[in-house]
Amino acid sequence: MKHFTPADILLPKKDFDKWAVVACDQYTSEPDYWNDVESIVGSAPSALRIILPEIYLSDDNSERVNAINKTMQEYLDGDVFDLHKDSMIYVERESGGSIRRGIVGLIDLEDYDYRKGADSAIRATEATVLERIPPRVQIRKDAPLEMPHILLLIDDPAKSVIEPLADRKDGFEQAYGFELMKKGGHIDGYFLPDGVIARVQDALEALIADKDDKLLFAVGDGNHSLATAKECYNLNRDPLARYALVEVVNIHDDSIQFEPIYRVLFNVDAEDFIEKFSAYTDSKGSMNYQDFEYITAECSGELKVKSTAKLPVGTLQGFIDRYMKDNPEVKIDYIHGKDVVRNLCAQKGTLGFIFEGMGKDELFPAITADGSLPRKTFSMGHAEDKRYYIEARKIK
Repeated sequence: MKHFTPADILLPKKDFDKWAVVACDQYTSEPDYWNDVESIVGSAPSALRIILPEIYLSDDNSERVNAINKTMQEYLDGDVFDLHKDSMIYVERESGGSIRRGIVGLIDLEDYDYRKGADSAIRATEATVLERIPPRVQIRKDAPLEMPHILLLIDDPAKSVIEPLADRKDGFEQAYGFELMKKGGHIDGYFLPDGVIARVQDALEALIADKDDKLLFAVGDGNHSLATAKECYNLNRDPLARYALVEVVNIHDDSIQFEPIYRVLFNVDAEDFIEKFSAYTDSKGSMNYQDFEYITAECSGELKVKSTAKLPVGTLQGFIDRYMKDNPEVKIDYIHGKDVVRNLCAQKGTLGFIFEGMGKDELFPAITADGSLPRKTFSMGHAEDKRYYIEARKIK
């Protein structure tokens, strides 16, 4: 059995630079970003028209979802796509002066389990927030297409699977090559020949052949999207919906850097939160201390508290969850980048936290040992480094 297989991939026929937009879960507190994307895309066919950026998520998404599904069908019926059957695409993404290498193909959702403690070949890296899945199911369940922003990580320190493709790419047919909008960098894609696909599959299976724990793929980005795909498959059992299009990358790729995902609270009494956070960790924490920088519209400072979890993010998130239950008016956003945190916290009634993140070498051992990490523990780079929607696939 192969855990990663070729797909029937749809690519736009033209205007890749207007087609490709960043993952929908980015810039969720920055409407100016998405307004700029609207201006860039204009009336051209674009992934923007068949995704729902999370900044626009609401209690009732039905009007937007109906429009998305209608546009998907129009794109399928029109002259928007070229179909590339039984394909894998080798991807090189240049951003910030480094190149991230990956392969786009299919995984079987029967191999994926997002529950903590799962022993499946594909696992979540962090806690899945179950209440975040239903609105995403609403978007996907009747959609005729999927597009991936999912990045799956492999633990390949010998660089045996993906990296050898770099020296052979000149012999591959190019799928695309263009500049990504809004400082996304440059991206190139190459179709893999059949023989190379077989070598990639064998090299992947070799990673777990001699291991007791058969963890092959850990979800680096897009876990809730993958969980949504799983739930939609469970709902309709459509043979096409059993699979999901993803990009596989090596955690040991030099370009992959783990960045902390910071927290910003809105509609919060900052003084009350800090006082109760300190009191809670004093009573429940260990003798180890963790450091946080906090920012409000009025002031900023340093906070040292006793740890209640291995990682600072776990200590903070554990208390945030408790505090928000008692204070339902408080809202939270998960932020990439210290400057964004500081800018958001210029607003009254906000409280931001900056803290030390996790090293990427800790990830696979932590999943094997603990099952999963606190949600939104890490990000692979900054928002502009996230995957852009390019490839599509029929799921009905």
